Amino acid sequence: MKNKKIKLVSTGGKAVNKAGVMPDIDSTAEMLMNTAEDVLTKEELLELQSSRDFFGLLKKKDFRLKKFKKALEYEEDLRLLQGELVKLQRWAQEEQRRIAIIYEGRDAAGKGGTIRRFVEHMNPRAMRIVALPKPSEAEVGQWYFQRYAKQLPNKGEIVFFDRSWYNRAVVEPVNKFCTEKQYKQFMRQVPEFEHMLYEDGIDLIKFWFSISKEEQLNRFASRKTNPLKVWKLSPIDERAQELWDDYTKYKQMMFSKTHTTFSPWIIVQANDKKRARLESIRHVLSSFDYDSKDNAITLLPDPNIITRYHRSAISID
Repeated sequence: MKNKKIKLVSTGGKAVNKAGVMPDIDSTAEMLMNTAEDVLTKEELLELQSSRDFFGLLKKKDFRLKKFKKALEYEEDLRLLQGELVKLQRWAQEEQRRIAIIYEGRDAAGKGGTIRRFVEHMNPRAMRIVALPKPSEAEVGQWYFQRYAKQLPNKGEIVFFDRSWYNRAVVEPVNKFCTEKQYKQFMRQVPEFEHMLYEDGIDLIKFWFSISKEEQLNRFASRKTNPLKVWKLSPIDERAQELWDDYTKYKQMMFSKTHTTFSPWIIVQANDKKRARLESIRHVLSSFDYDSKDNAITLLPDPNIITRYHRSAISID
């Protein structure tokens, strides 16, 4: 029997037949269809009979299927990994664990965007994002670590540091926000400080998001033209390219002095934002033996994206 043509109508952004049922189109094609309004006309959509017809029409119109499929795979992977993060958080609450995750890297390396994906579906009562402003006059006169110590996780809590005490290791000396004496004192004290955290039972993960000079410049240009991102630009950002080599020098000093067995640096290759987000989530999930871990999901991070710091490693930044 000859197949009858399936007529499609639009209902709230989804294409269905007149009986209100999806035609013989798989889930990937359905998602593509719901976002193809700028590529296909209503008349073309109404003439579709199958997935093959749909993909053929997109190919004819030079629609970048591979790129879109990659985006769909990213969203699905992210959804699954975020579900595991919810399990991790529940386990941390039940076991009264204290987890602190530090996100460091050059300006525009993708730290804030990654944190947003980490916390998107977490219980806000058992987690915090810490992004401290410039220290107050009172804080300037305190022990440098004092204001950060106040932000450390309580029992059953996960704290995400969008930059941390490591400002004094790189950003401050590069921009002359601290003296040479203050810098050297910090570098002596930070391994001892982190060893105390380790001995007290705090789980500390330190990420460095690594991007190339060219990628940083591209992201700065994007921020300048995007009204939703322009707030991210700062005077420090404007000098980041000019001071690139100074940042490199202090970054390398930081790694050599503060990469320890109890508190290692985890390097994230972050030129590809989406892969950096997924693999950093996988690293955190693989670091804990939490309850109900889904072994059907790949939780081990890609070694081409996530590595421990090593002096001989080739660096893109």
